[in-house]
Amino acid sequence: MTLNLDITLLLKVIKNKNIKLYPVTIYLLSAVVNRHEEFRTAIDADGKVGIFDVLSPAYTIFQKESETFTNIWTEYNMNFSAFYADYLTDVQQYGEIRQFFAKPHVPSNIFTISSIPWVTFTGFNLNLPKLTDYLVPIFTTGKYFEQNDKIWLPIAIQMHHAVCDGFHLARFVDELQEDMNNFERILSEQQ
Repeated sequence: MTLNLDITLLLKVIKNKNIKLYPVTIYLLSAVVNRHEEFRTAIDADGKVGIFDVLSPAYTIFQKESETFTNIWTEYNMNFSAFYADYLTDVQQYGEIRQFFAKPHVPSNIFTISSIPWVTFTGFNLNLPKLTDYLVPIFTTGKYFEQNDKIWLPIAIQMHHAVCDGFHLARFVDELQEDMNNFERILSEQQ
């Protein structure tokens, strides 16, 4: 599914707090993913279906010189400040390394987030080779845009129908939008 999320309020909060949108988006996606078993369901190396206790995000960082991407993962932490600090450390340590996964010891309990901040899109499709075995969600965000006095972030969400129906996807989107609208409250409750 591809849709637009209203980030008008979220942008005001992060501008006031001088924090970056991408790691905030990664954190918010991770928070909703980790609330629901259907998004943490995976198939292990032995072909058995199971549910991870926690999924951590693996996300892309753009390499300006080579015009390629590096993947980094950061362990999910329910506390935004701790997660944000870990994200900044990981990007500083591994963001310039030119390889597919720059940070070593990639855990099996990750899900993927990427960003295409140069273009706004209305549709997006990934074609993964073993898609039948990949049950965890994949997220791709685009360039945000203004329309009708609001600021919108395009997001493509790919989830496997074996573990997730339209109901689950709709609930995910509703919770993500709610968290974006209430990010300042989330931060104040964590202090």
